[in-house]
Amino acid sequence: MADQKMKERRRVSLMIMVLFFQVLSASLHGCLAAIGQGQPPRKPTSIHPRAGVRSSVFLPVSGNVYPLGYYSVTIGIGNPPKPFQLDIDTGSDLTWVQCDAPCTGCTLPRDQLYNPSKKNFVDCKDPICLAVNSPNPPQCKNPNEKCCFQVQYADHGSVLGFIVSDTFPLRLVNGTLSKPHLAFGCGHRLQNRGLHPPTPTAGVLGLGKSKASISSQLSSMGVTKNVFGHCLGDNRGFLFFGADFVPKSGMTWTRMLQSSSDKHYSSGPAELLFGGKPTGIKGVNVIFDTGSTYTYLNLKVYETVLNLIRKDLSGKQLHDVKDKALPICWKGTKPFKSMRDARNYFSTFALSFTGSSNVQLQLPPENYLIVTEQGNVCLGILNGAEAGLGTTNVIGDISLQGKLVIYDNENQMIGWANADCNRKFGAF
Repeated sequence: MADQKMKERRRVSLMIMVLFFQVLSASLHGCLAAIGQGQPPRKPTSIHPRAGVRSSVFLPVSGNVYPLGYYSVTIGIGNPPKPFQLDIDTGSDLTWVQCDAPCTGCTLPRDQLYNPSKKNFVDCKDPICLAVNSPNPPQCKNPNEKCCFQVQYADHGSVLGFIVSDTFPLRLVNGTLSKPHLAFGCGHRLQNRGLHPPTPTAGVLGLGKSKASISSQLSSMGVTKNVFGHCLGDNRGFLFFGADFVPKSGMTWTRMLQSSSDKHYSSGPAELLFGGKPTGIKGVNVIFDTGSTYTYLNLKVYETVLNLIRKDLSGKQLHDVKDKALPICWKGTKPFKSMRDARNYFSTFALSFTGSSNVQLQLPPENYLIVTEQGNVCLGILNGAEAGLGTTNVIGDISLQGKLVIYDNENQMIGWANADCNRKFGAF
């Protein structure tokens, strides 16, 4: 399988992480045995609100959709802080890093792994352990057992480890330095996680909706409001926590779907438009997931999209071509140098959210196509059924580029606006 295909499979599996999240008793027993029991009890990690002046945190983002296939931030952990590059993922809750415990299957050199001490372990009875393992409560034989986790991936990979808590020094926009103790996963057993080529990231920054996510923890400690946003550019962008960067106007907002079974940032139903016209596809629910490089649609929607594009290209000087980057590609009369050269051949898709008036997520060509190293243009919308997603529709990084996207957990809303994410905040 081609390198880019292998990388893309990883990116889809990160989104599936929450769908397949479970704590397996046999695996937990092995984890508990590996790290020992009976350590001195530590102060429980608070996940309840505390008084304080809430501010915001601003973090630069690096990465791209192609050829890297991921976006990341660098965050310091510990005292003194050690930098870790983490893949930003709105499709999963738990933040985890590769951990020297010792580690089996880690992709980074040992000196770049997180090295926990006894005081960092989170006990099985700690409230944050319950939040991490929800809805399956951990089976604690005694209060001093260590809190373990196991993440199962759709590609049969997995990460096993234990929950730890450490200092995350964060410079707030009000000028103060906050040092909250946040809980995260220390992954010491990685299986089938070999990437081709391997990425330099140390783990995942989980931005999901549960109490275990970084945004929820910062909010519960009174550091920021439970609001965060991202802006993904060609090679850089930014991520923020808190409400200080939320524009007072110019945003398009839609309500998050609320159900006991849906723990993702989902919205819908929406109608699919192409070139401003109805396609006959209605009732589409979507998940906003920065843990997926590309956008995945269920079989019916995917086939409709592909047929519409091919019909629209009829008579134009583009021809099918094989390219290792993605399954569906076209070549022109001469190699494309950028999306600027290719975009005029294609039309704009849009998701019109039927629960709200005039709420549309516009997907111009640059939000569903890439230009490869071979100078071909390839479709960054993939068949979700082939990726094991069933009827789920995922809006990935490619469709979130060039947009400020905000997840307001306080008001259960998702918002977006066109933005120049390659420039500093404020250039909308």
